[in-house]
Amino acid sequence: MALAHSKVTAQGQISVPLEVRRRLGIGPGSILEWEQEGESIVVRKAGRHSSDDLHKAVFPEGRPGRRSLDELKAGIRRRVRDRHAGR
Repeated sequence: MALAHSKVTAQGQISVPLEVRRRLGIGPGSILEWEQEGESIVVRKAGRHSSDDLHKAVFPEGRPGRRSLDELKAGIRRRVRDRHAGR
């Protein structure tokens, strides 16, 4: 049974029914992504990523090794120096 129905305008636009907006937690400015799964098209709120997804994107080789406080401070000094060296 369908949750809701939408009608496509001549410009290819649709309105997202209130019940669907409530369930997805979307409002003005929200981004929806459309994905084909077999013979169906699935619409979902974009940006639903877990912290594990983000961690894998930032650290593809796995968890970085531990650093001492002195190593962290030295890295920050190098970054600041390199960033502002040409000014």
